[in-house]
Amino acid sequence: MSDILGGDHFGTSLERAAITFRQGGIVAFPTETYYGLAVDPFCELAVARLFQVKQRPADKPLLLLIDRMEQLPEVTAAIPHQYLELMTKFWPGPLTLIFPANRNLPELVTGHTGTVGVRISPHPIARQLIRTTGKPITATSANISSLVPAKTAHEVLAMFQDKLDYILDGGETAAGLCSTIVGLEGGQLTLIRRGQIDLSGKAVGK
Repeated sequence: MSDILGGDHFGTSLERAAITFRQGGIVAFPTETYYGLAVDPFCELAVARLFQVKQRPADKPLLLLIDRMEQLPEVTAAIPHQYLELMTKFWPGPLTLIFPANRNLPELVTGHTGTVGVRISPHPIARQLIRTTGKPITATSANISSLVPAKTAHEVLAMFQDKLDYILDGGETAAGLCSTIVGLEGGQLTLIRRGQIDLSGKAVGK
C-alpha cells in the first residue's frame, strides 16, 4: 500500500490524471457526493475494464459528467425541452438527467438502453478534470458494486488497492445522498431516483 501511496498512482496532479485518462486508464476523483471513477466513455476497452473492476452488472448504465451544457451534443442525440428549466436551475449540481444517447457511445455505457444519464458537477476538481481531459467522463461511484461508495481517496485505495491507475486526492467529499435522477416517461418528467435535490415542488412524477 505504501508503494502505491508514494508512487504515480496517488496524488493531486490533474495533468497526471488527464494523461492516465487519455491512455485508457481508470481515475478516481472527488465529486459533490462521493468519489467517482472516470474513464473515457468513448473507449470501449476502458469502459469494459471499469465494469470488471467495479464488478458491475453489464445492464447497469454509467452516468457521465460534462463541464458545460455545450458538451451535451457529444453524448446525447437530443435535448428534451422539458429539461431546460431543470438544467438552468440545478446545473451545476447533483441532478442527473436521462437523455437519448449519442450513437457514438458504446452500448455498455448505456446499459443497452439507448439512453445516458448526464450532469454537471459543482465540485471544482471534477470540473477541472473534465476541462483538462477535454472530454466528458464517466462518473460511476467509486465502490465495488453493492458496497458503500468511498468518500476519501484513502477509502478508494483501501477498496480497490492496485486496480485503479490514478487516485486524484481532493480531500473528503460531502457524501450523504447521491444525485437525484430524472427521466422522461410519455413526455412527462419522471423521478427515477431520489437524491440530494428535492423536486417535490416540481411537476415531476414518481
